[in-house]
Amino acid sequence: MSALLGLIALPSIVTPATAQKVENKDNNPSLSQSKSTPTYEVAPPPERIKPLPNERQLQEGETPVDYRISNLLGDFTGNLWVGSWRGLSRINPNTGRVISRVSLPNIAISALVQDKVGRLWVGNNEGLTRVDPQTSQITAQNLLLPSKRVLSLLLDKRGYLWVGTDAGLTLVSPDQGLIMTTVKNMPGVSVNAMTLDADGQLWAGTLEGIVKVNTSSALLMKRIQNLPGGTVQTLAISPQGLIWAGMPNQLLVINPKNGIVLRSVTPLRGRNVTSVRFAKDGSVWVGTNNGLLRLNPYTGAVLDQVTGLPSSRVLTLAPDIGNKLWVGTTEGLAWLMPSVGTAQPHFGFGRYVK
Repeated sequence: MSALLGLIALPSIVTPATAQKVENKDNNPSLSQSKSTPTYEVAPPPERIKPLPNERQLQEGETPVDYRISNLLGDFTGNLWVGSWRGLSRINPNTGRVISRVSLPNIAISALVQDKVGRLWVGNNEGLTRVDPQTSQITAQNLLLPSKRVLSLLLDKRGYLWVGTDAGLTLVSPDQGLIMTTVKNMPGVSVNAMTLDADGQLWAGTLEGIVKVNTSSALLMKRIQNLPGGTVQTLAISPQGLIWAGMPNQLLVINPKNGIVLRSVTPLRGRNVTSVRFAKDGSVWVGTNNGLLRLNPYTGAVLDQVTGLPSSRVLTLAPDIGNKLWVGTTEGLAWLMPSVGTAQPHFGFGRYVK
């Protein structure tokens, strides 16, 4: 019969969940195979869904913007240099107006200093760059440092440049742009922060404490180790000549002459201290990853707790520039008058502008 109907009989696979069984009343196997054609319920096609934009593809194509302000520097002319992860800018601290922007090969700035001639030295994760602030042109870069990852910069009293990296400490001639020497066997290796004492000697904060280096000979003079918390993230010398060391879990005051820890500042115990700076009035500003405080340097008592910051995570501080305290955070730049405990965001740096 299949031949007469022009059909080819093939074994059919019937899905029990969807096919309806055709009953074979004659119970004839030869007829059962030909008549058991699956049938389905008649249903309209599903409605067309308007295609959505490929949001994931759009998100993957966007580069997230990092608004952190990692360094602040007041220059000889009274202007403020703002080092961020979006580049280097100079602003008038009195008006807040952006004067100029410098184009750099790597915009994620990790350290910033000005030499005695006025040239800017900029450190980042790809090395060290010298910039002429008058022309905004790069005049030297790609020095053969122990590591390209620059963490800190400092100019000593003779005018020489010290470069702290995650692989040690190096002395550089700012004029020639050449490496003069590298400190051998640097304890703690990674030089996170540096400061100068009253005698002009260098103190470096590392992963294992604090090291004193003779700036004339580049020889180690003293090592302060076994500090609570271990890693030193920021350093400052008080007007009394004491070392203030910010740690991941506290703020220590140390006597540089004998290396004895005088005290752990009580309000900062258990807090991650990221920046310490002394103002001209003698008070000390302390930035943490959860707020900004002004302390009495003699008692450690909290005098002010600043509100209104773009982010509570403070990265850098610059007091007494344009009669203001400037604050760099992970979400932008802010400023405040020392007599007022509320900060004002600078709308040229942060999520306010793209």
